Amino acid sequence: MNTAPGPKQNIVLIGFMGCGKTTIGRILARMLGCPFVDLDQLIEEKAGTTISSIFAERGEPYFRLVEAAILHELAAPGPQRVISTGGGIITRRRSRRLLKQLGYVVWLQAPVEIILDRTRRNRDRPLLETEDPKSRIQALLDHRQPHYREVADLEIDTSGLDPEETACGILESARYHFAH
Repeated sequence: MNTAPGPKQNIVLIGFMGCGKTTIGRILARMLGCPFVDLDQLIEEKAGTTISSIFAERGEPYFRLVEAAILHELAAPGPQRVISTGGGIITRRRSRRLLKQLGYVVWLQAPVEIILDRTRRNRDRPLLETEDPKSRIQALLDHRQPHYREVADLEIDTSGLDPEETACGILESARYHFAH
């Protein structure tokens, strides 16, 4: 893959929580020998607090503003990176435009039952703090799917795939994308 500086060479992973963005992103970055950026982790570092705390103290609209500002910083020219985003980043129009500018956007997906199974043990999911997380996941997915589809260059269902297999498939698709 061409590793010339510039935002167009990035691989950006989007998708709902629990679809494998962080795991697959780390594998891709290792394969490419480039930096891995976990946007949620970057937000926590810059804010000096957890995402759960930001949601609790300032609310989701404030969090989305911070998220968009940091995404804008990542859109500046720089080395090739693999970027894992938060699941709701696509809810703001500005963020969707920035995602497309960042490079090759891959939408990782999984069925609701698998997302529920992958996320049920994690207490750092403020949007799932509800009595009926399965219904909440379905409602969020229904709302977000058109936005994911709008920005995605590639869609992959991760439910039946090994993370290494998924990363290899993304890498081959990205090579083709960047070559053309």
